[in-house]
Amino acid sequence: MTVTEAALGTVAVQLVDRLPQLIDEVSEGLREYWPDYADFLDRDRDGVLDAARLFTPRLLENTRGPDHRTPSPHSDEPLRLLFEQIGRRQLQLGSDLTRLLTAFQFGSRVAWKHVSAVALRSDLAPDDLAALADAVFGTVNSLSFAAARGYLLEQLDDARARERAREELAALLLSDRASGPAVRAAAQRAGWRVPQTAAVALVDPDDDAGRQVVDGLGPDALRMPGPSRYGAIIPEPPDSAGRLHLRRMLRGAHAVIGSVVTLDQLPRSVVVAEIAARLCREGVIVADDPVFADEHLDAILVQRDPLLLETLRRQVLAPLDELSESARTRLVETLVSWLRHQGDRMAIAAELGIHPQTVRYRLGQLREAFGDGLDDPRSRARLFLALQWGG
Repeated sequence: MTVTEAALGTVAVQLVDRLPQLIDEVSEGLREYWPDYADFLDRDRDGVLDAARLFTPRLLENTRGPDHRTPSPHSDEPLRLLFEQIGRRQLQLGSDLTRLLTAFQFGSRVAWKHVSAVALRSDLAPDDLAALADAVFGTVNSLSFAAARGYLLEQLDDARARERAREELAALLLSDRASGPAVRAAAQRAGWRVPQTAAVALVDPDDDAGRQVVDGLGPDALRMPGPSRYGAIIPEPPDSAGRLHLRRMLRGAHAVIGSVVTLDQLPRSVVVAEIAARLCREGVIVADDPVFADEHLDAILVQRDPLLLETLRRQVLAPLDELSESARTRLVETLVSWLRHQGDRMAIAAELGIHPQTVRYRLGQLREAFGDGLDDPRSRARLFLALQWGG
């Protein structure tokens, strides 16, 4: 179906004259359900008019039919790029793609109302009117597709930029440059809420199952960069009483989880987790899946790391945290002597310069605090390492 050139010329002139009225009507119609789009039309009215003037010859070109169009392979390019930019802008403003396409449909109905009015006054034949209708809705669909493509391209670019920002943030947190201002600025670029504490979870880079588990930790977890390691920084993980949640999240990944530390201590926590991972591979640490590094600090202490020793010391002496400083000091002193002399009360009394009855009283307090842990060989070994090396 084609339309005569004379009729097309008449339609073109009249339609261009009606464009301001058409845009005003679209804006008014959008006001109730799509007020942000109506504001966009009002704010950028001149630019929208320019786009509409580009739209008009494209519309009429489509009406001629494929056998009568003038070949012009690049004629659509400026219009397509313009509407792609409109789509990109809508994402930047936080608009929803479905709302954008629905607004296009509304605009196409208003456009057809004005085009059909002009066409009817031009006495177009029914077949010519049908060709014009097909051109109107086909052209609007093409423009809405261009806007949707721009929206999705911007979404993809935004996702890539955010992922780069997250990788840069993770690299910063694991470096020696992680000052407070630098972390906050990088976190803002990455859209990441800065936590008080965090832990690292490491898996074997060659373990596909482990990588999939880490990738599924959610948006709060930051992937750790580097070809030789694979893992994530987990913000504010559960405390020791809530570790069951982490165990469930990471089960099957054969992960090693570092100690929960403040952000400035993350680089050292990664070192501890990497040592634990190596010891797991070598069979030195045999434990459930996943492995919590701070449950195996005694095996890692071959490094004689002051941070590890202090962490272990705080961990094993936690039952005494509620005591006053003086009482805690006396009991720690007694505990060290008890470990050294393997429970010999007389030797303890002689070393500390106190009465054996005082030793007995203090040991009772220690048993009340530590319970059966004092009779467990592994617990005693951890106490000895922490108090002899870390005291």
